[in-house]
Amino acid sequence: MQFTQMLIPIVSSFAITFIVLPLFIGYFRIKKEGQVIREEGPKWHEKKSGTPTMGGLIFLIASVISTIWVGYWQHQMTVQAWITLFILVLYGVLGFMDDSIKLFEKRNLGLRAWQKLLGQIIGGLIFTVVYIYEGLPLAIDLPVVGQVHLSVLYVIFILIWLVGFSNAVNLTDGLDGLVAGTATIAFATYAVIAYKEGRTDILIFCLTVIGGLIAFFWFNHKPAKIFMGDVGSLALGGALAAISILLHRELSLLLIGLVFVIETASVMIQVSVFKLTGKRVFKMSPIHHHFEMVGWSEWRVVLTFWGFGLLCSIIYLIAFL
Repeated sequence: MQFTQMLIPIVSSFAITFIVLPLFIGYFRIKKEGQVIREEGPKWHEKKSGTPTMGGLIFLIASVISTIWVGYWQHQMTVQAWITLFILVLYGVLGFMDDSIKLFEKRNLGLRAWQKLLGQIIGGLIFTVVYIYEGLPLAIDLPVVGQVHLSVLYVIFILIWLVGFSNAVNLTDGLDGLVAGTATIAFATYAVIAYKEGRTDILIFCLTVIGGLIAFFWFNHKPAKIFMGDVGSLALGGALAAISILLHRELSLLLIGLVFVIETASVMIQVSVFKLTGKRVFKMSPIHHHFEMVGWSEWRVVLTFWGFGLLCSIIYLIAFL
């Protein structure tokens, strides 16, 4: 795929998102529907209450449309491209249901945890069936060591990877523009890897997501005119995990997505230590709120996390590509 052709999926997804999103925002403002900010969050976030949410729905639709038409144009709508879109859409639907309950019932809790988890696992099992049907190796590719065959254990790994990173990106989505930027960097990194490995089907998908996220950021940077919502963050996390698996660079996501890993670890540490000792390690978790509580501005936190994510991606590309 030539460089000029690579711009087409980006532009397609960007244009759809950039044109439709203002209409979406306008609709929510007319209906006076918006995000309910959780009470245990930073007090200064209360002013964000009422901001339109579920903006991720638009860039997901843009990505799906652009991936399909560009994929057929380039003769790259492979089974692996379809199963990646499946994870994006299914996890997006779960997020949409979660957001809808929060939005229309005016509460901060949507789907029950077990309902969301069940949907993610079902999606993971369908992904796994297609993965095995495609004859792909049930093995993790380790740097230096090479492929380590896990057989049935790899099925469990796929489920953990999809569910884990879907929720990790969801936890990270707490500041204006934070996930829009970190996810763009992660998908751009996998786009480089896909290009180098000649995986045009995955490359097209990554480029469409990048285009949609860039357009979304125009409306999501501080002060955000719209939030991504679970519909966007759950889908993005699941898609990143699926891509890392299909490119057989599963563990790459631990470095490329280290921001998401740290955010999740901060919540786990906070909850575990508090239950054991009654004390908190961080002023607030996920950790991006901790930095806010110690006096960092929202922009400083976001830019620092972007920079860290970019550094991790560069290290991976230099060391392992």
